[in-house]
Amino acid sequence: MSDPHSGSTTRRTGTGRAVVLGGGMAGMLAASVLADRVDEVVVVDRDRMPAGARSRKGMPQARHAHLLMAGGARAVEALLPGTTDRWVAAGARRIAVPTDLVVLGPHGWFPRRPEMQFMVACTRDLLDLVVREQVLVRPGITLREGTEAVALTGGAGRVTGVRVRDTGADRAGTIEADLVVDACGRGSQAARRLAELGLPDVREETVDAGLVYATRIFRAPAGSENFPVVTVQSDARVPVPGRGATLVPIENGRWLVTASGTRGGEPSREAEDFEPFLRSLRHPLVADLIAGAEPLTEVHLTRSTVNRRRYFERLPVWPEGFVVLGDALAQFNPVYGQGMSVAAQSAAALRDVLGEREPDAPGLARSVQRSAARVADRAWDLATGEDINYPGAVGARPPVAARLLRGYFMRLMRTSTGNPTVLRHLMDVMTLSAPMTDLVRPEVVFGVLRGPGRAAQAGPTITPAELALCGPGPS
Repeated sequence: MSDPHSGSTTRRTGTGRAVVLGGGMAGMLAASVLADRVDEVVVVDRDRMPAGARSRKGMPQARHAHLLMAGGARAVEALLPGTTDRWVAAGARRIAVPTDLVVLGPHGWFPRRPEMQFMVACTRDLLDLVVREQVLVRPGITLREGTEAVALTGGAGRVTGVRVRDTGADRAGTIEADLVVDACGRGSQAARRLAELGLPDVREETVDAGLVYATRIFRAPAGSENFPVVTVQSDARVPVPGRGATLVPIENGRWLVTASGTRGGEPSREAEDFEPFLRSLRHPLVADLIAGAEPLTEVHLTRSTVNRRRYFERLPVWPEGFVVLGDALAQFNPVYGQGMSVAAQSAAALRDVLGEREPDAPGLARSVQRSAARVADRAWDLATGEDINYPGAVGARPPVAARLLRGYFMRLMRTSTGNPTVLRHLMDVMTLSAPMTDLVRPEVVFGVLRGPGRAAQAGPTITPAELALCGPGPS
């Protein structure tokens, strides 16, 4: 077996090595799973990891709002016990849902009821750092930074390793392995690499609402340590570009504010346009909150928000020794906060399928791929079912049955503003803590048929004390 730190390709006898491509959330969690089953795990990433919770070139989306849903946080906790406490100790907030949420949905303001679920709020960089630090101290796991995977080795029947080259030096080599996991995120070349081995093309589906993100960080007001997450959502029922914004309290006494808009309603990267855009939303609450706040950064913009699903599990044949997880399998519009949770749950799927089997066991890779696909499908239906409705959205229109189901979902959303039972099931599904089928349980269906019973609150659910922290500001 080749030395992962040289250009050698000498293979050691026996089994016991796994290679993980990608050092993000999905890759690190997969490495932690595999470390229990093999002697050596080599994590390969193009970037050199920053010291501390800082951004890196290969993850530009990390600058924008990230909320780790309860379903993903529980998956991480199951794989790396104590992680949630470490996040909180490093400055993250555990946000009670819907208690600590001020949300204007399509049908009005959601009530702030006692905790039903939770989210973890901080920068994406901090989420990754805490996981990375825990994983890399484990015996047998090494990180090869500044290294690019350029090809898979083996053939259509089995992947035997990966060819790599250092990005900063003229050095290349092969790392042979019993299992290769592609967790390269949005930049994954997995479909192309499989085609190079002689496998059929992988079917790919995209739904693109043309969403643009613009994010700026502000100094939070004194005394706002327990400030809620504030979100003003767009209303896809109205045939205009979707515009929204989210204010997330993050570590070190800061607020991260992300504005978003679909085609024809995109935010600008110009600092002087940021607050006016927020003031143009369905409600100016976020603009009011930051009106007197000190900006700490410029405005960062991204257009990389397309939903993309690669159906690896549908290939008629699948090579042993190769698995695709996380964003490399399915990418989601970040506005729904699902990507990290799906990455964590797909790593948990790897653990569950692996069980006590060896990583090179016959049929294992295909079983993992199918299990990870089921995890991705739950979030895919939620994200694309909404995005396809915005003006100018590009993608296949949903079938008639799906459009009928959307009518039910819209009534369910309206009902959730006044019915606590329906709201609880909606929060379970939206935080990826329960499957979509929970929304058609008898108690939910009966609640939706009856309706909310009362009108949603007319104004923001923010408290006078919370509002007072931000000063008078415009209204």
